[in-house]
Amino acid sequence: MIQTYKGVLTKNRINFKEDEPLSLHSTFRIGGNAKVFVMPSTEEQLSMAVMLAITSGIRYYVIGKGSNIVFPDEGFDGAVISTLGLNKTTVNGCTITAGAGTSFTELAVTASKSCLTGLEFAYGIPGSLGGAVFMNAGAYDGEISFVVSRSRYFDTDKIIFGEFVGDEHCFGYRESIYKKRTELIITNAELSLSVGQKEDIDAKMNDFITRRREKQPLEYPSAGSAFKRYPGRYTAQMIDEAGLKGFSIGGAQVSEKHAGFIINKGGATAADVRNLSEYIKNRLFELHNIEIESEIIFVK
Repeated sequence: MIQTYKGVLTKNRINFKEDEPLSLHSTFRIGGNAKVFVMPSTEEQLSMAVMLAITSGIRYYVIGKGSNIVFPDEGFDGAVISTLGLNKTTVNGCTITAGAGTSFTELAVTASKSCLTGLEFAYGIPGSLGGAVFMNAGAYDGEISFVVSRSRYFDTDKIIFGEFVGDEHCFGYRESIYKKRTELIITNAELSLSVGQKEDIDAKMNDFITRRREKQPLEYPSAGSAFKRYPGRYTAQMIDEAGLKGFSIGGAQVSEKHAGFIINKGGATAADVRNLSEYIKNRLFELHNIEIESEIIFVK
């Protein structure tokens, strides 16, 4: 099946790599090899790569920049399909339209160059636009939901392209309709921003990146914030008060700089990260009788 799949990809000039280390495509720098790592450059190629996998009975997983994903140590016995080739960006007045694979940080820079405000919070977030819309990424009182006016997707069940507008996205805290409807793959999004003063926009972006560098362990591989905020409580503070700062399992460690981060201190495995995440959740349940949710996606 894999050989046939690769043959059709080649015939349709869709780029791919064989036995590609997934650690190269995750900000955690963890994961074994993918049998096939597919790199479509258009949404048509993306849809073709996905449907070929489905009709061939091959497991597949679609990723952007891999900023909150941990791949298995044994790898992925199927096709990992990257959206990073879908990175075309256009600016029309106060609207930016960009492909799902576009860097979230680069979008903030594009907005700044165009004197558009509303994306400053995205500066320094390591993910892609598609990933940001999928999980309603946010920081420093900003969220992607505040600026997304429209998004386009490929429906793997109906084999058609479609779009959501405004409230149809069903955004919530780290939630969107795309999390609920996993048959839909984001291909691009339209962001509605406002005109601002470039010096004010840049000042805010510089402030955010400075605060990130001061408070977050950016010098180590991680998936960013490891857990969702618990209503009325700061999860990182509870982890700190539980005495878990610096606690390690294998190469995975609760950051000594920010207890809300699990970092790859060196040689961490997917099992290390999963076990540490579960240990933290169990410990907070013992102490506070609450269940915290992981922001990290563990691919099986």
